[in-house]
Amino acid sequence: MTSLHTASSCRTRVRRQRGFSLLELSVVLVVIGLLIGAVAVGRDLQRSAANQRLSTDFIQGWQLAYEAYFNGVGRPPGDNALAPTGRVNGAVTPAGTPLCGAAMINAFLAAGIRVPTGRTEGQQDRYVYLDSNGNPQEVQVCFSSLNWSEPAAAVGTYVAMPRNLMEIRNVTYSLAGALDQQIDGRSDARFGSLRAASLAADVTANNPGQIWPIDDRMAFGTVAVTTLDESQVAVVNAFFKMTR
Repeated sequence: MTSLHTASSCRTRVRRQRGFSLLELSVVLVVIGLLIGAVAVGRDLQRSAANQRLSTDFIQGWQLAYEAYFNGVGRPPGDNALAPTGRVNGAVTPAGTPLCGAAMINAFLAAGIRVPTGRTEGQQDRYVYLDSNGNPQEVQVCFSSLNWSEPAAAVGTYVAMPRNLMEIRNVTYSLAGALDQQIDGRSDARFGSLRAASLAADVTANNPGQIWPIDDRMAFGTVAVTTLDESQVAVVNAFFKMTR
């Protein structure tokens, strides 16, 4: 009897020590894959929402501040009050000198114009966001009057004309695409109201639209594809044309 009980106990221990079946392992792997996919999707949705908030609260906030300044003062910020030029920072030489930082913020506040909150008090021209690798980036807004490519008399030809622009500095590829879609409804770095700074005044004839000159595979400060998940991604400056 004792021998039978001992044999039964051994068989029980053997059954208890068996490994996972192939079906069980497959189910676990599927669940892990679903969880990883859900995390990736959630991260993308969070970044998209953050880019949307940056565009709405910060970029459009400064656009509205510019319009309010022009309507209230009758000239662009930084223009000469005695001999207006119609250009941003027209009172400063050389022409095209950007209006940035404290000088820009003070110009708006002195005119009684409310500006976006931005990063913090005294840095309302800056906004911190995360790039596609989850690393912090800081976008900065300035205003300037620079050449802007517009259609010439003949179809397919272009001419550069001075226009008042919002400079949006340190924009990643993902953010540039989100801003371009919201402002223009399409992603194009050469045409539309939002352009890459390097292409804004391009007057090459019969040159079609172009993609943004960087992407999220490039590391910060380079244009070489590195595809490193831990790196800050490359950034570019963009110009947003004001209505006047």
